[in-house]
Amino acid sequence: MRQELLIVTDNPGKMREYRALLASLPVRLRFPADLGYPIKVQEDGATYAENAARKALAGMQASGLLSLADDSGLEVDALGGEPGVRSARYTPGSDADRIAALLAKLEGVPWEQRTARFRCCIAIATPQGELYTAEGTCEGIIATAPAGTGGFGYDPIFYLPEFGCTMAQLPPEVKNRISHRARAVEAALPILQQLLKYR
Repeated sequence: MRQELLIVTDNPGKMREYRALLASLPVRLRFPADLGYPIKVQEDGATYAENAARKALAGMQASGLLSLADDSGLEVDALGGEPGVRSARYTPGSDADRIAALLAKLEGVPWEQRTARFRCCIAIATPQGELYTAEGTCEGIIATAPAGTGGFGYDPIFYLPEFGCTMAQLPPEVKNRISHRARAVEAALPILQQLLKYR
């Protein structure tokens, strides 16, 4: 009987990434949709860790399964770290609307001052009541216009100087090696391996 791990997200982009990022674990990945009930949590915490923990705990309480959730955001230095923990709620509408709002705020800001990072915090909640967290970041620059059709969220304006393209222009296998979520998963894997060993 394979052990199960609930990934608390309904975001198709995140689901795709987690299937790839956790492929090495001897575990069956489940999502709220598989269980037939939505897990809705108010993501109005002051930190990524707080939001991730709320989601992971809600998933574990609803399913009884070892549960993993994340919260992530884009931190733009010229905007004092905005949109940060409010990245998904930065402005009403679609990803494209949020990108447009961010670019408007950066109008006239020179290239060398457009530094930014993606940050991801993962929380893991166990049926025994333990809670673990892990974090990852990815540094980049905010482009002046969107480019690329891969990824989701702010990926089309997150330019990676070492690759000469935006996150949305990277092949998925490269993104899943260098992204903030990939690095957070890398930090979380030893915790997951340890927990799964003793289940």
